[in-house]
Amino acid sequence: MLTEPDRQWMWVSYPNYEFLTIRQNSKMTLIRPTYDEKTDTLTVTAPAPDSIDEKLEFSIPAHPSKEWLDQNTEEHSAKIWSTTTGTRVYSTEMTGPFNKFFDKEVRLVYKPPVSDDPRPLVSNGAPKVLGRDASTCFPDLMPVLVGNQSSIDELNTRLKAAEDLTIDVRRFRPNILVKGDVNAPWDEDRWKTVKITPKAGENPIVLDITQRCARCQVPNVHPDSAEKHKTQPWDALMKYRRIDEGITYKPCYGMLAVPKTVGDLRVGMKFEVTEVTDKHRYIAGF
Repeated sequence: MLTEPDRQWMWVSYPNYEFLTIRQNSKMTLIRPTYDEKTDTLTVTAPAPDSIDEKLEFSIPAHPSKEWLDQNTEEHSAKIWSTTTGTRVYSTEMTGPFNKFFDKEVRLVYKPPVSDDPRPLVSNGAPKVLGRDASTCFPDLMPVLVGNQSSIDELNTRLKAAEDLTIDVRRFRPNILVKGDVNAPWDEDRWKTVKITPKAGENPIVLDITQRCARCQVPNVHPDSAEKHKTQPWDALMKYRRIDEGITYKPCYGMLAVPKTVGDLRVGMKFEVTEVTDKHRYIAGF
């Protein structure tokens, strides 16, 4: 599956315009974006403070035109880790009520997938490593995260035995989730190039797998309640998924990727691993 459009919006602090994530504020997982394909509209909701059923809400174009952005947003740079990139800032007339949800003043920013101010990739996506120039919007490092369902299933056998706990893949937020009997647990560790084939007559989508995704404790947060488990799945992963020599202090799940060709992804497409490697090593890039 593919979450699209994705990682093109970001909440930031004000007046510093620094990125905000579930790492610092677990309840951000309660912010719900809903896409209406008929109107090409993104509606964003969150629970209103001090209310049982009231919601904060606003709607925006999911694929805004330059004209719409010029009329409804302002330009301002924002900071993600140690990098700064240009963004479009939505009017506080629209997003201002969300200050109550965050309990501080915030702004919502947007970056189109193609812009005059692309955010260059670093780490394993840097040109000297990837072999070409590429960019992204607001993820930590790479534009795409690929997950393997069988690896989550294997992890759940350990969680069930340890604490009678099971989790779903939403905690890890992959853009693409691969399912199928041919994908053994953790086989993704060796993927180097993958191909996704649409229906006949359309060109395949090719992804370069750049590195493993080193995880923080965000997966400990339940996506529906925003409650953070004190230990899991972090403790389970730490016991057997600290496998990358480039970042041994964090466990890994999922593979970061950079599209080599583009296209529309849909559920049910054929997924193939076309090249493998035993040389994956995480390069620090924050």
